[in-house]
Amino acid sequence: MDRVIFHCDLNAFYASVELLSYPELRNRPVAVCGDPAARHGVILAKNEAAKAMGVRTAETIWQARRKCPDLTLLPAHHDKYRYYSRLAGELYGRYTDLVEPFGIDESWMDVTGTLHLFGGDPRALADRLRGEMKEELGLTISVGVSFNKVFAKLGSDYKKPDATTLIRRQDVPAIVWPLPVTDLLFVGRATAAALAGRGIYTIGDLAHADRRLLERLLGKHGLQLHDYATGAEHSPVRPAGERPAPKSVGNGLTFRRDLVGREEIGAGVRLLSERVAARLRRYGFKGTTVQVALRSPEFKTVSRQKAAPSPTNVSRVLGQCAMELIEGVWSWSAPLRAMTITAAGLVPEEEAGEQMDLFAPQAAQQRQRQEKLERAMDQLRDRYGADVIGYASHRTPTARQIAGDEGGEKGEDEG
Repeated sequence: MDRVIFHCDLNAFYASVELLSYPELRNRPVAVCGDPAARHGVILAKNEAAKAMGVRTAETIWQARRKCPDLTLLPAHHDKYRYYSRLAGELYGRYTDLVEPFGIDESWMDVTGTLHLFGGDPRALADRLRGEMKEELGLTISVGVSFNKVFAKLGSDYKKPDATTLIRRQDVPAIVWPLPVTDLLFVGRATAAALAGRGIYTIGDLAHADRRLLERLLGKHGLQLHDYATGAEHSPVRPAGERPAPKSVGNGLTFRRDLVGREEIGAGVRLLSERVAARLRRYGFKGTTVQVALRSPEFKTVSRQKAAPSPTNVSRVLGQCAMELIEGVWSWSAPLRAMTITAAGLVPEEEAGEQMDLFAPQAAQQRQRQEKLERAMDQLRDRYGADVIGYASHRTPTARQIAGDEGGEKGEDEG
């Protein structure tokens, strides 16, 4: 028997939460944005009226206002979004304990084992959820109902806002396969371009493509996408509170002012490297690859990666790798608006014991001493607070300016 999987997507979530405080704006174009004074002048979310005027998420405020001069801008309140996300999760939990969040505004539910308790009709239960969400929280959701997670998510995207879409196995050729391949989970622009080069434009094209061709073209990802397109995906909905191990751990900042020069950019690298290393140690992982993404004031982004000398969760090793990457692609005299440092290729600490390098034993010993030092610093911070101890280089005026509430911090733990 097929499973019954729901994907619930809170419609225009940030904007909808803000409009709870401004009901008079509900039918006017509204967007939520970062603080322009803090250089976060981009659109974070928009309501349906703004969407109809062409306003897009992640574009700049001036671009949005050029399309929609009457656009009302509201500041973001992330504490509110977390609060309402938690309330939505509690509502889902009334119907099953198998609730898996997918970001702050989306969740999968597996109601296979509990559907009979609520009438046995999946569409009716999805409609019931939508009604309760609207009545109790004042928010709307679109619900996709299908036999696996991928098609359930396609269903929630298929019709918005405030709609239920049922995709049964027999509905796949008519509903799913005509859709563009970019509608499929984890098909980005680069993947879509590679597929288009082989004449694959729709999900149906992908479903009927040769698996060996897809593997040659995209590696294991190609085989995974073929499973998605054919309906062979069968990953479980993880129980509430169970989080998969991250595949990468990163941290990014948009700086209040552009950083220029080796000293300033280096201060940013040290700060982000320390945050990434601390998070790695908290999760019990080490990274084998260091990635850096750099963004200019013109929003041009450069990304590079390199292997670490050995699996590491030491901030100075991460920072050294990051600086080497930056030296190869960035001019120190060029202004830097934002930066993200990520540790990828994660391995559990217990499996990542460092072997002594016969040609550089002192370097390996130094990394081990540094790791012990940073773990001791973790313990002090856990006990007395984050500011109780730190490297002297992180307490310079430049570093304090970067570390304060002057820029927008972004965590990037990826499952």
